[in-house]
Amino acid sequence: MRVDALHLGHDGARAALIEGAHTTTYAELEALVGQMASGLAATGVRPGDRVAVWLSKTTGNIAALLGAMRAGAVAIPVNPVLKAPQVEHILADSGATVLLTNNARAETLRNTPRACRVLRAEKDWGALMTGAPVAVDRTPEDLAAILYTSGSTGRPKGVMLSHANLVLGAASVSEYLGVTAEERILCVLPLAFDYGLNQVLTALKQGGAGILLDYLLPRDVVKAVARHKATALAGVPPLWMQLAEVEWPAEARGLRYITNSGGRMPAALTKRLRTLLPDTKIYLMYGLTEAFRSTYLDPALVDSHPDSIGRAIPRAELHVLRADGTSASTGEPGELVHAGPLVAQGYWNDPERTAVRFRPAPAFFEHTGMAVWSGDTVMRDGEGLLYFVGRDDEMMKISGNRVSPTEVEEAIFATGAVSAVAVFGVADERLGQAMVAVGVRAAGLGEAEAEALARRELAGLVPAYMVPRHFIWETDLPRNPNGKIDRAALRARHVQ
Repeated sequence: MRVDALHLGHDGARAALIEGAHTTTYAELEALVGQMASGLAATGVRPGDRVAVWLSKTTGNIAALLGAMRAGAVAIPVNPVLKAPQVEHILADSGATVLLTNNARAETLRNTPRACRVLRAEKDWGALMTGAPVAVDRTPEDLAAILYTSGSTGRPKGVMLSHANLVLGAASVSEYLGVTAEERILCVLPLAFDYGLNQVLTALKQGGAGILLDYLLPRDVVKAVARHKATALAGVPPLWMQLAEVEWPAEARGLRYITNSGGRMPAALTKRLRTLLPDTKIYLMYGLTEAFRSTYLDPALVDSHPDSIGRAIPRAELHVLRADGTSASTGEPGELVHAGPLVAQGYWNDPERTAVRFRPAPAFFEHTGMAVWSGDTVMRDGEGLLYFVGRDDEMMKISGNRVSPTEVEEAIFATGAVSAVAVFGVADERLGQAMVAVGVRAAGLGEAEAEALARRELAGLVPAYMVPRHFIWETDLPRNPNGKIDRAALRARHVQ
């Protein structure tokens, strides 16, 4: 059970990766992986060493990640949108011995750790690809990758994922999405994002094709769907908001399924996507890097339960717990706790934060070993469906009422006044907190019109305490490296 063996056993002539006009077959991909592993071993990389890869989403990037794992090393995909200081932090924190990158990125580095060799694609990779084959024995529990999360506060922390974590994650997704060798998955999310990396691994496991795309504009995604006859597309809510605003020609409507994770999809947005893509299955999902993925909603329930995040995915055991560790009742909010083989091995070089989130599973769980406390509040209904309430560290307390920013954002989006919106609380002497909404106006609306429409419609949708006190308008909202709206950046920008 090795991540670098996921692509083996398929017809070598089939397309494995598609990058622009270039197609790499399964046989060619295996040759690249073997050569990269050999070259890294020849340069002194040993089992357990950390190898970082800071490149755009290319075939070479994927060969480098898999090649590092084949050599027994721990692969660290680095988001290409990160700047030099963030990359230098990741290199120092992980103790990486090698960074695989290109000239342009290497030139921006100023404080690379002395023990880390920077190998540039243009200059050094030719020699890397000529070494003798290597074979390193590993167990499923051996560390395969470290994914650095882009948390809303503090420096990124590295989540440790084993070979079993990543392989079983690909197997679970393949099972509930029904992925086969005929799938053509358009991969638009960063490989440093567990959701993005899984798109590639799932395609390779099933013998399908991963279509690699770094896009600039939403219409580039739609064009790629049509050009490559993609059957699958994964996104986060801000991307779906953008894609719902552009035209989808008939030739781009052949997607078998789309998936959403990284935040709850507003019901109004789901309805809009259903209209745009009437023959496409919509999977609404919830996950956290510390356990990859927790839930999915059966597409047959999307129209009747658009607010639900569904039930546990295969190989995940989920519980909703009160603060005292007992199970919450039906309809009672509690913290989602995830157990089973998808749970990560903790945070790299950070035992204190690991001890807070990763703890032994309670005795009444089916799975023994470690469970992860998500920090997210959810509730379960009488049908066993789960609903996301909010992150504990983002919940607002307004006039004594506990308010979820996600719920308010969904209500504002439903008014038709915005194309994107984020909500947060600020200190208020009288209310405890006052709510601020920062939005992008819907097309054709001025600021005053958008606010008036939002307030008028909200009056019939939510209680008065859930109507923002202030509306602030921007042309776009800041996002973190994984494409999610960055509430912390908005707060810093607008709260003095």
